[in-house]
Amino acid sequence: QVHVVESGGGSVQAGGSLRLSCTISGYSDSNYCLAWFRQAPGKQREGVAAVDIYGTTCYSDSVKGRFTSSKDNAKNTLYLQMNSLKSEDTAMYYCAAVGVCSRLYSDTCVEWEEYNYWGQGTQVTVSS
Repeated sequence: QVHVVESGGGSVQAGGSLRLSCTISGYSDSNYCLAWFRQAPGKQREGVAAVDIYGTTCYSDSVKGRFTSSKDNAKNTLYLQMNSLKSEDTAMYYCAAVGVCSRLYSDTCVEWEEYNYWGQGTQVTVSS
């Protein structure tokens, strides 16, 4: 059974940085796809970044240039480094996984996979 666990959320002032971590367990190898989503109160969930099995990463326009996602296959961990945070980045951040996904050819996310496994989320609060 696949488990997804996020950590690293917290409170920070605008312009600051945070790094989120997402640890995956239950897959037999590192060939799975991951993504970060977020949901602010009263708003729909939105995709933030996605990684395919080749390690190619795409980002939503709202975070591109400020957020960087990286994957450590040896630790089965996905990171989201968030810099130049804005108040509008305040949200619950979720990590999601799926075994099969389309290959990414652009660093801008165009569409989002249907992810099977989700973590419980970690809260990020940015004060202005």
